[in-house]
Amino acid sequence: ALDAGMSVGLVSTARMLHATPAAAFAHTPNRFWENDVSREESGADENCPQDLGKQLVFENPEIQVLLGGGRRAFLNRTVPDPETGEFSSGNRGDGLDLTQEWLKQREAAGQSAEYVWNQQQFRDVDPDQTDFLLGLFNPSHMEYELNRDPENEPSVAEMTDKAIRILRKNDDGFFLMVEGSRIDHAHHDNLAKHALAETVAMDEALRVAKELTGEDTLFIVTGDHSHAFTTGGWATRGNDILGKTDGLLTGRNDGIGSSPDGLPHTTLAYANGPGPGRMNLTDVDTTDKTFQFPRLVPLVTETHSNEDVGIYASGPWAHLFHGTHEQNYIAFVMAYAAQVGPEFQCIRKRPLYSRRRGRSEEH
Repeated sequence: ALDAGMSVGLVSTARMLHATPAAAFAHTPNRFWENDVSREESGADENCPQDLGKQLVFENPEIQVLLGGGRRAFLNRTVPDPETGEFSSGNRGDGLDLTQEWLKQREAAGQSAEYVWNQQQFRDVDPDQTDFLLGLFNPSHMEYELNRDPENEPSVAEMTDKAIRILRKNDDGFFLMVEGSRIDHAHHDNLAKHALAETVAMDEALRVAKELTGEDTLFIVTGDHSHAFTTGGWATRGNDILGKTDGLLTGRNDGIGSSPDGLPHTTLAYANGPGPGRMNLTDVDTTDKTFQFPRLVPLVTETHSNEDVGIYASGPWAHLFHGTHEQNYIAFVMAYAAQVGPEFQCIRKRPLYSRRRGRSEEH
C-alpha cells in the first residue's frame, strides 16, 4: 500500500507492539522483543532484527496513524510514565524515548505530527491539520471497554474515526487495520461479559468506519483464531445470554435444560481455562463483568481453538470471499482489490472500480 502511494494506519486496543499490529510492519523471530531489554535478554546478537519499537519508529516512518496501548516499550526506564508516574521493567534500557524520536523524524521531514497519550490530547487533534498521529493511551494494553474511563482513554470507535479522517485525505486511498484485541484477552480469562462487550465495541468501530467512507471502500472483518467458548443450555428466548438457563430455574422437569445434579448452569461456558468447574451458581451473579464463566478442564489460561473463523466483507471485490479459504487468500484479495503489490502493479493505472459507475468493464 505504501509503495502504491496509499496512506497507512494501525489501530489496536492492545499494545501497539503486540502480535497483530506488529505483524503489519515488523519481522522478528520473537514476538516478545517489544523493547531492547527483552531482545538482549533472549541472547540476540547483531545479526538479529532490531526490537519491535525500533523497527516501527526507524524502519517504518511512512505509517501515518498509530493508535493503541503499550507506551512502556517506547519510553526509557529512567523516566516515569506520564499518567501513572511509575517506572516499569517493560521500559527501554537504551536511553531512547521513541515517542520523541518519532516526533523528531516528523519535524525533520516537515510533516505535521502529534504525539498524544490521553483523551483530552486526542480530542484536541485536528485531523484536517494533522498528517501523522501517534497515540499511546496506556502503559500496557488499553482498558476493557466496560472498565474504560471515557475521559481518559478513547474507544476503538473514536480511534477509528480519527484515523480515517486523517488517512482519507490521500487521493490515492488508504489501508487501515483496526483490531479489537481485548476480545481475545477476555476469553483467555473466561471473562465472557468483557469479551462480548469488546465485540460490541468493535462493531461500533465498523459502523463509524462505514459512515466515514464511500462505496469504493473494501471492508474485511475476520479473526485470527477462535476460542474454546461455547453456547448452549436450551434457554428460552429473551433469557439473558450471561445468565443461567431459565428452563431449569422455572421448574421444567421434561429433561430439556435440566441437570441431573439439580444445579443451575449458564448458557455460556468454556472447554478450558481458569474459571470455576461445576459449582452451585444459585446465589452467584453470572452477569457481573468479573465473573469467570465455568470451564471443563482447569488451565491457567483458556486456549484458542481450531475451527474455521468467518470472513465478512463488503464493498468492491467483496464477492471474492465465499465458502472456505486459506488465510493467505485474504491478503491476495486485498492486494487485488487495491491493485497493489508486484502481481498487480501493471493494472493499477486501469481502475477496477469507479466511484461514479461502480465496477469497471476493464479487468
